[in-house]
Amino acid sequence: MRIIGGKFKGRKFYPPADNWPTRPTTDFSKEALFNIINNNFDFEEMKVLDLFGGTGNHSYEFISRGCEDVTYVDKFAGCVKFVKQTAETLKIESFINIVQADIFKFLEFHTAQYDYIFAGPPYALPTIDTIPNLVLNKRLLKEDGWFVMEHNPNHSYKNHPQLFDERHYGKTIFSFFKPLV
Repeated sequence: MRIIGGKFKGRKFYPPADNWPTRPTTDFSKEALFNIINNNFDFEEMKVLDLFGGTGNHSYEFISRGCEDVTYVDKFAGCVKFVKQTAETLKIESFINIVQADIFKFLEFHTAQYDYIFAGPPYALPTIDTIPNLVLNKRLLKEDGWFVMEHNPNHSYKNHPQLFDERHYGKTIFSFFKPLV
C-alpha cells in the first residue's frame, strides 16, 4: 500500500495480510479517483466518511492531501488495529475518527453529514447492492456531496436515479452518486 499524493506521498505500508478480508484499491485506480476528487473538492475543507475502510488506504490519502476530518469505519478488528497504529506512526490521530463497527449498523444510527463518502465493500458481499440506497436515503451527504462506491463488473448502478458518473479502471469500477436536491 502506498500513499500517492500530498505530504505523505510515497510512504509505503505493509498491512499483515494473513486472513484479512481486504482488497486494497490499486494505485492506478486510486490515483485516477483522487485526480477526479482533486478537480471538484478542496481537500482542506472536506469532511469524509470511509466505509469498509480496510487498511485505511483512502483515509490516509485524504489526510495526506490536507483533509482534517475523516471518519474511518470497518468491523474487522485487525484492520482497525492496523489503522490505529498507522495513524500513530503518521501522527494524524487528531484528523481521523476510527470506528470499529458493522457498516450496516453504523449507517442505521449515524446522522452526521459529509462532503464525500467512499465505500469499498467486499465484492462478494451479498448485500452490496443495497449500499447506495442505504447511504443516500440516510441523507448523510451534504447538498453538493458525493458518494463513491467501488465495485466490479458483476454489479451495475447505471439505472440508479442518483448516479451521475461511472469510471472503469480494469475490473475496478467507481460509481458516483449525488443526493437528491
